[in-house]
Amino acid sequence: MTEAFLQYVWQHRLLDGPLTTVDGQPIVVERAGELNRDAGPDFFDARLVIGGIHWAGNVEVHVKASDWNAHHHSSDEAYNNVILHVVYVNDTDIVLQNGKRMPTLKIADAIPEYVWDNYDELISSRQPILCSNRLKDIPDFLFHLSQDRMIVERMQRKTDDVQRILKETHGSWEETCYILTARYFGGKTNAFPFELLAKITPMKLAAKIKDSPLRVEALYFGQAGLLEQEFADDFPRELKEKYDLVRIAHKLNPMPGHLWKFFRIRPPSFPTLRISQFANLVTRSSNLFSHLLETDDVKELYGLFDVRASDYWDTHYNFDKPVECSPKNFGKSLVNNILINAWVPLLCYYGMAHDNQKYKDRAFSLLQQLPPESNRIVRLWKDENIRPSNAAESQALIQRYNEYCSRQGCLDCQFAFRLIKTKK
Repeated sequence: MTEAFLQYVWQHRLLDGPLTTVDGQPIVVERAGELNRDAGPDFFDARLVIGGIHWAGNVEVHVKASDWNAHHHSSDEAYNNVILHVVYVNDTDIVLQNGKRMPTLKIADAIPEYVWDNYDELISSRQPILCSNRLKDIPDFLFHLSQDRMIVERMQRKTDDVQRILKETHGSWEETCYILTARYFGGKTNAFPFELLAKITPMKLAAKIKDSPLRVEALYFGQAGLLEQEFADDFPRELKEKYDLVRIAHKLNPMPGHLWKFFRIRPPSFPTLRISQFANLVTRSSNLFSHLLETDDVKELYGLFDVRASDYWDTHYNFDKPVECSPKNFGKSLVNNILINAWVPLLCYYGMAHDNQKYKDRAFSLLQQLPPESNRIVRLWKDENIRPSNAAESQALIQRYNEYCSRQGCLDCQFAFRLIKTKK
């Protein structure tokens, strides 16, 4: 038995009545109160009738009554207006500072057996999706309603990165877009070094020299710390030459090259190729954020990412190591990843920051236009015959799994609430 579960049954009034205090006074719950997740009593502003007397105040919940003393509530003034102590085991009487005995409700016998059994079945499940064997019991209307909530939660979490970077760029939306785009160029493995690369490589400097694609590529490879050696091929030697000139002129300092990860990454995703492709994007496109604000057609956004690595990389994945010739184009799945995880949250937060519903709606519209992601979590849902039709739906499923299933967060899940309170 856990305190969180006891709070849950009290909050949702999943108790069989009639209810009485341990000394026999009848209890009528008019309002269970607002659950408090911070310091202080568990529920604020409850409305109870105890022994015929109306009470308004707070409710505290414990597994054992003695937990009141163990948690030092007796000496904490925040607990002076607790009007009911709800416990599973009443192992001691609680006396308040004013000398009065605390009204106590023992609920061990008031919790329906099926409520505990349903909850225990969920948290004891060894399946990745805890309620997998009962998903069929979730009504369609509840599933779709809950999906909308998950999308909103996902966007709120994603906008945390936007806020962080926007603060670092002193409110520059264009530079924030530049850094976020770079971050997701690196995928999961090289997200941090790519974000760092964008932060130490001035966007304005790259724009200033964009008439020379070779200089732009030299700038990014140099700042990435990948030109700090001697090379056999002419191309990296030329990059090194051009970078040294820019480095001296603009007093640049490269990042440590060892931050880039190549191990266990497919060669087409090597950071060398991604850096060249990013340099090509910067060369071909300016004001990326302005483009994002101006279009609601995902096809137009795809056009911005019609980039490829420079010719040298047709026959290389690393400097000085030739391979069989193949053009290194930018994959559509990576474009989708950038749009879903960087540009949509950026657009959504822009709408939030400017209190403009148009941009928030456009962000969700873009998600609905994008295809669903294909990753381990989405495949878990597909195994349960739940197949997302667009990125909005796959984002909702990812949110539910990450924040609820993987953390055994059934007590906060709408699906689980339906299952816990329903008698089989």
